[in-house]
Parts: sequence; structure tokens; C-alpha cells
Amino acid sequence: MIYSVYAISSVEKNYIYVGMSCEVEKRIAVHNSGNNKTIAPYAPYDVLMVEKVGIERQAARIREKYWKSGTGKRQLRNLRDKKF
Repeated sequence: MIYSVYAISSVEKNYIYVGMSCEVEKRIAVHNSGNNKTIAPYAPYDVLMVEKVGIERQAARIREKYWKSGTGKRQLRNLRDKKF
């Protein structure tokens, strides 16, 4: 089981979500379906990045925390602004 950290950006609003999962495609589909109550108001989403971390959940959690930090979010905003 390979853990990945992903970032998705709301198409309509100024919102970036960072998460981790073993099944990234499936998880992003759930986010876009609106079945995740917390972030449903910001759907639909575009994928900003997916970073494969490895088999250690703890390592994936550390990377997720980095991308959720001020520095990580700033990099994601820059990536979003260049991409879209």
C-alpha cells in the first residue's frame, strides 16, 4: 500500500484542500461528488499535485502537514496561479 499526499483546488472559489490517501483517484472522486460534507460547498475540484510518499503512513502524514503549513500553502497557491 503506497501512501500519497494530494492537493486539490476549488474551480469556483479560492480554496485548496490537502489530504493523504492510499487510493488518491477514488478519494478525489469522493471530493468532487460532494459526499464529503466538510468541503462539498467548494466542489468541483481540479488536481494541483499528487506526491507519492511510500508505504509509511507516518511519512505521508509529515508531508501532508508540510503542505498544510504556511510555506506549503504558499507554494500550492503559486502552483495554482501558474496552472490555471
